Amino acid sequence: MADQLIRATAAEGGIRAVGAITTRLTEEARQRHKLSYVATAALGRTMTAGLLMASSMKRSGSRVNIRVKGDGPLGGILIDAGLDGTVRGYVENPDVELPPNSKGKLDVGGAVGNGFLYVVRDVGYGYPYSSTVELVSGEIGDDVAHYLITSEQTPSALVLGVFVGATGVTAAGGLLVQVLPKAARDEALVETLESRVAGLSGFTPLLQAGKSLTDIFQDLLGDMGLTIFPETQILRYHCGCSFDRVLGALKMLGEAELQDMIVKDNGAEATCHFCGTVYQASRDDLAQLIVDLQAEASARV
Repeated sequence: MADQLIRATAAEGGIRAVGAITTRLTEEARQRHKLSYVATAALGRTMTAGLLMASSMKRSGSRVNIRVKGDGPLGGILIDAGLDGTVRGYVENPDVELPPNSKGKLDVGGAVGNGFLYVVRDVGYGYPYSSTVELVSGEIGDDVAHYLITSEQTPSALVLGVFVGATGVTAAGGLLVQVLPKAARDEALVETLESRVAGLSGFTPLLQAGKSLTDIFQDLLGDMGLTIFPETQILRYHCGCSFDRVLGALKMLGEAELQDMIVKDNGAEATCHFCGTVYQASRDDLAQLIVDLQAEASARV
């Protein structure tokens, strides 16, 4: 099944639901970054959360950045997800592995540790909106839901899952259900929804049982006036890095630093953290950057 995202509403528009399957893009991230089992689960959950959050944005080009910074051995996690369905990300220590937790599952919370969750929403104009909350478990789902409740005042339930087998990622995805202000005062509705979400055995078991996103929505909200939007959005791992962007970054180092690279290293090498692509800038490339800087300096005189 292709990686995809669908949207739905229920309770006469009082409930918003978004579901995503992210198996292939999580496997691509695992391969690109040579991730351990626990690092794959941590990054996959965070990328899925970012895509679910970005899906509610309105303006073309809008993106969500999520940074998880804990004191655990995994270090930090950074992802960038867009309304267009693209996502990229990395972890600081991709080879960290831990024994399973007390529930026999990948110990993402132990790998992340205690710390903070940073969210930046870039709506494509003006200053991006940023907020920080303390991690409540390090398991990603609980932490992002906590952010949505405390920073955006939206009661939210978030279920994320990544199943990593011997051959790689075989199931990944998530479900975000939010109670909007028009329904938030209906305590019975909120309690029913909370009970149903809490009763889910997880997200990946549903996918492994052959459930589609539509099936999952029907089981959860089918008797609440469920309306599933017809559009299915394709999701993919994509990084917008390029050699031109690398040259632009090198140019910012200045003439003296570029000349030093030519003399000492005979060029420069840069690796994109998000996708692992390695770029090589030759001494001629660096020399041209110096010429460009000199020309720009002369033009300003």
